[in-house]
Amino acid sequence: MTEKGVAYIFGILSIVLAVVLQPLPAIILGIIGLVQNKEDKSKTAKRLNTIGLVLGIVVLALTIGITVYYMSQGATGSFPVY
Repeated sequence: MTEKGVAYIFGILSIVLAVVLQPLPAIILGIIGLVQNKEDKSKTAKRLNTIGLVLGIVVLALTIGITVYYMSQGATGSFPVY
């Protein structure tokens, strides 16, 4: 498979993983895809990898924010205890 095809695959996988709430692999694959794409300079592959990378970062930030929020709510005792 050519390098160009690899960059496309990494971009698509990065987007899919970000959508299914797996942000760390999405970020890693987005970075690897951008590095693989440096030689070919394919605009579409670069765009796919960038979208996957940004989505991965956004999902990671949301996951951390939601986790911190729920942890702080649990620490204050606002959750019902059965």
